[in-house]
Amino acid sequence: MRIIFLGAPGSGKGTQAQLIRQKYDIQKISIGDILRNAANKNIHLDIKTKKLMDKGDYIKDELVINLIKNYLANHNYQKGFILDGFPRTIPQAKAIKNINISIDYVFEFDISDEIIIERIIGRRIHIPSGRVYHIKFNPPKIENKDDITGEKLIIRPDDKEAVVRKRLIEYHKFTKPLIEYYRHESYITNVKYFKLNASFSIKKISKKLFKILG
Repeated sequence: MRIIFLGAPGSGKGTQAQLIRQKYDIQKISIGDILRNAANKNIHLDIKTKKLMDKGDYIKDELVINLIKNYLANHNYQKGFILDGFPRTIPQAKAIKNINISIDYVFEFDISDEIIIERIIGRRIHIPSGRVYHIKFNPPKIENKDDITGEKLIIRPDDKEAVVRKRLIEYHKFTKPLIEYYRHESYITNVKYFKLNASFSIKKISKKLFKILG
């Protein structure tokens, strides 16, 4: 089972990918996580690229494609995977096809920009554990403190409102054409394409996904 999630940052792709990973025992591959990990380790990323990430700017296709290719080459994905945040452009989608990786499902997470902004700017992260809170929807017991350790929560640089709005502009410019690309692919290949209302609750969306995937 090889799955692609398309949708703007904050549309809920990561949450649903984690739920699918747990239910079907397949890998979740997040390009955002890969990029941040590479930046922390200074792998393949120079200072200019790191600054682009922090500002929410577009990262070159060549770099992203190489990171994904290296990741796939060094991990066992025989049971399948979920690609979260990749591909982001048509050249990236074609790169997957060119290395003979077939995709079974593509899900589009459809949601308004304003809901996304509310979701993202309210996020608070506990860096050591990866635990995620939200000041409105999932607040910590003590403001700005992790529930388990009591350590300080942070706002990621790319979760600030100005950066989020810029990321959304980039998404509409570069990623939205993928919707038409994969809709067309669903007519000429075995790819199954589904559009989801990502403003629904986590439970309602996961129920829909599980029903489709069987």
